[in-house]
Amino acid sequence: MSNFKIAAIPADGIGPEVISAGLDVLKALGKVMGDLSFDVTHFDWGSDYYKTHGVMMPEDGLDELKKFDAIFFGAVGAPDVPDHITLWGLRLPICQGFDQYANVRPTRIIPGIQSPLRHVETGDLDWVIIRENSEGEYAGSGGRAHRGMPEEVGTEVAIFTRAGVTRIMRYAFKIAQSRPRKLLTVVTKSNAQRHGMVMWDEIAAEVAAEFPDVTWDKILVDAMTVRMTLDPQSLDTIVATNLHADILSDLAGALAGSIGVAPTANIDPEGRFPSMFEPIHGSAFDITGQGIANPVATFWTAAQMLDHLGRGDAANRLMTAVEAVCGAGVTTPDVGGTATTKEVTDAVIAHLEGRNS
Repeated sequence: MSNFKIAAIPADGIGPEVISAGLDVLKALGKVMGDLSFDVTHFDWGSDYYKTHGVMMPEDGLDELKKFDAIFFGAVGAPDVPDHITLWGLRLPICQGFDQYANVRPTRIIPGIQSPLRHVETGDLDWVIIRENSEGEYAGSGGRAHRGMPEEVGTEVAIFTRAGVTRIMRYAFKIAQSRPRKLLTVVTKSNAQRHGMVMWDEIAAEVAAEFPDVTWDKILVDAMTVRMTLDPQSLDTIVATNLHADILSDLAGALAGSIGVAPTANIDPEGRFPSMFEPIHGSAFDITGQGIANPVATFWTAAQMLDHLGRGDAANRLMTAVEAVCGAGVTTPDVGGTATTKEVTDAVIAHLEGRNS
């Protein structure tokens, strides 16, 4: 029997809507599996908490989260709170405080969801993007001086360490090695960024020697956008810096049909701390409260969480249900459908329970 302690942080915008849907599906999945259950604790941290308390989460927030097996996170960001406050006040402190240095973003075209790419169908685009999640351009190093003056200056220093690059590169090669094609593409910008990015290239070559069965190549980030759109079949596993992979993974989600179906896992590969799982679509205040948020990204994120917790059987069962429902045309407006969040959720639960046949 698997009983997992889950910390749910719905946070902002559509976060509470999709996390609620995800928890309903997980509860139904547990009953169907018979040997799986979840002990969920909700945390009200986020922008509303900030407006009341002046912080996005309590000072001892990380200590509270340490006792959980995983964190199920909704979305962060509100129109009336500066983005740097919401991001640096909640999501990044968890990622960095728990050393979740591997951000894993799988992307594939789900049946029933149309890619905007011409002549690309289900199976033609099946990627895993590995994003370095602890340093790089989002290390938080820099500052501003002479604010408001003509000579004002702002610096944002990208920090790359041999330890940080080596561990994400090794993780990416292991993921590539575990996939059928055993193919890895390393993305940098080493023609213009001649220090940190050149080090990325050098370390990639060093780590590659440990994985002789993995075929790998490297490409500049601007050329990568062209390759993703014109030759998606040439890609499989992708590794890039914090900034580059952040941008490329949103492009990947769009190319697969919608970022509303795109999941994310923030992983501590060593298992010292709980890992955090979140859809990448953001808080989407333009549709908050309308009941039309796409829950598929959250369901896929839940499947990633199950796989990380050692229940790949449950993860596969969940994704089979999700793909069957989408393939049957039960989808939300962002991907051309007419279903509500609840209708998609109910359809997935019905499939899990065998009530669709």
